Amino acid sequence: MTAFKALLIEERDGKTGAGFVRMDENQLDPGEVTIRVAFSSVNYKDALAATGAGRIIRRFPCVGGIDLSGIVIKSSDPRFQEGDAVIATSFDIGVAHHGGYAEVARVPADWVVPLPAGLSLSQAMALGTAGFTAALGVVRMEENGLRPEKGPVIVTGATGGVGSLAVDILARRGYHVVALTGKESESAYLKGLGAAEVLLRSSLDLSKIRPLDRARWAGAVDNLGGDVLAWIASTMEQGGTIASIGLAASMSLNTTVAPFILRGVSLLGVDSGYIREPYRSGVWQSLATDLRPPHLDAMSRTIPFAALPEIFSEYIAGKAKGRVVVEVGGA
Repeated sequence: MTAFKALLIEERDGKTGAGFVRMDENQLDPGEVTIRVAFSSVNYKDALAATGAGRIIRRFPCVGGIDLSGIVIKSSDPRFQEGDAVIATSFDIGVAHHGGYAEVARVPADWVVPLPAGLSLSQAMALGTAGFTAALGVVRMEENGLRPEKGPVIVTGATGGVGSLAVDILARRGYHVVALTGKESESAYLKGLGAAEVLLRSSLDLSKIRPLDRARWAGAVDNLGGDVLAWIASTMEQGGTIASIGLAASMSLNTTVAPFILRGVSLLGVDSGYIREPYRSGVWQSLATDLRPPHLDAMSRTIPFAALPEIFSEYIAGKAKGRVVVEVGGA
């Protein structure tokens, strides 16, 4: 059986590390669909997993990469045929099931989505879990009644993958987007994605968060958690909607019930990891059409597979911007 290249995450002497190895299909995890991987991507979660900076990996060894796109080699599920172009993201991929940082992957059919018409395999990974998460947050908020005419929407962690895509998607849909960032140098980048305003995190006094503060936001996409999310809750408009998407700052949330019972604020948890049909295919179809971010190419860069290990430090240091696509096999 032909060997292939993979980035394997292992634990040795209590330390987590990742390195390239040769594997064959007999070493892959069970699944109905075997895929020749064309592209993957880099997410904050991938960097945490590969470096051991976060308790993300649930088993060792494990091939990293929570996202992948490619061509079906074999399938025992009638929904997929040899030669089909497909996407697989989230679920246990890259953390408890061998993932997309390998030239070949095998996954359960329920984790696989057909590549929507209008998207290339590379573009699908420029979106990846980040794009799916941002789009799912917008879908959930609009299901909860959010509309552009209701007022501004704030996006936190705006220069990151999910944040950049959320800004781009919301701006395209006509929202007045306020991008919250700690990086003043990236103001032009965020305005280029469609942000109407850029708010610096340093301008916030998070040491004095009131139960209710001046109402400012009809909607919010929060990638940070912690005190920023508590401040956002206190500054929501009547009937406002928050999509809680990430915890880059903190897993904790110290707030009061005041925004929820006095202003009718909704806090929506966005679970992009395990949400199933019809949402999964529907959101991907929307990402190829009405939710497609117009500046996807501008916020993305592609790196060769061999350069992958060097990129993780950017994410751990908080220096990553936009989306990084990994050319595993190419297509």
